[in-house]
Amino acid sequence: MINNFLKNFCLITFALIAPITLPAGGIQKSLNQNRFPNNAREIILSSNTSLYSSPCTKARELLVLDIGTSLSILRNWKVSENEIWLRVELASIKLLEDPHKITKGWIKM
Repeated sequence: MINNFLKNFCLITFALIAPITLPAGGIQKSLNQNRFPNNAREIILSSNTSLYSSPCTKARELLVLDIGTSLSILRNWKVSENEIWLRVELASIKLLEDPHKITKGWIKM
């Protein structure tokens, strides 16, 4: 009985921890491949930009971001040579803000 408990405990622990190291959505390209200035991981918007639910202009528009909004780049997605999307997160104070507020989405570069 103790032996089965130990086996199950190890199996459940592995099942909960192992997926953390796997990339979500397949192989993720490095941000360095698109040669952003100084390997930037943060950007500040210079124009109003739409935040989408997925990397497609037909996707649902979550909100419109104002000029000067600070964003952290989480990953990129290259659809074609001329179409690059960035998965971004809005800069926020997570403890003080509404937990249901949209903070992540996709923008087209």
